[in-house]
Formats: sequence, structure tokens, C-alpha cells
Amino acid sequence: MIVQDTNFFCDMPDDMKYLRDRNPPQNFLEQNMIFVLPERLRKFRRNLFHVRRTQADATVYAPLFRVRCITEHEPVPEGYDGPFDVFPFYTNPTRKRRRTLDYYVLFLFQDKLSYVRCRDALGQVP
Repeated sequence: MIVQDTNFFCDMPDDMKYLRDRNPPQNFLEQNMIFVLPERLRKFRRNLFHVRRTQADATVYAPLFRVRCITEHEPVPEGYDGPFDVFPFYTNPTRKRRRTLDYYVLFLFQDKLSYVRCRDALGQVP
């Protein structure tokens, strides 16, 4: 899997949650969601993105937009339900290699140091 304009990426952790808008507008569903980050990942809230498979190549993905995030200790915003478990609503691309999907949510990084810090916070070992 390759993400355009990105050097490194990490999957979401199993303890990730999301909030859903009670009255979502009629646009892209994921734009109305707020993801709830575990406290250990609060420094990486600006690195979480929705990515979409490109038309040209099934293994290349492009960032769509940054995910709206709060930490688990922040209050749930007015008008949202949840928190709900992220999985199985989303899938980890590195765990489901048999079948590729059109959309994923990933932590994206340009520099290796930030990637390593996030990977360590996630408890992932290469």
C-alpha cells in the first residue's frame, strides 16, 4: 500500500472510537464524524486522515481530508451520539491484506521521527 505525498503511515489502534452526528447533512458521511483519540495519541490528532484509493492504481491511495478529532477526556460535542467502536466500521489495511478497500483512516507522516513516536504510542513493533 502506498499513500501519495506521504512517507510513512500507521493504522488506527483497536481502542479508537468515533462520534456520529445525530442529524447528518446529505454529504460525505465521514465529514460529519468526530474521532475520539486515546490520550496517548493526542499529539497526533493533526496526522489522522481519510485516504481513498486512486483510480489509476489499486495499491495507491490519496489523502482526502483531515479527520476531526477530540481526546477521550474531552466532552462529547452537542448533537453527537457515541462513542462507538471504530472497528468493524473501519478496517486496518495492514491486517486485512487479502482484500483492499476504497477508503481507510490512517495516521500520515512526512518525517520518520513523528512516525516512530506514533508507532511507539500505538504499541506497534515493525
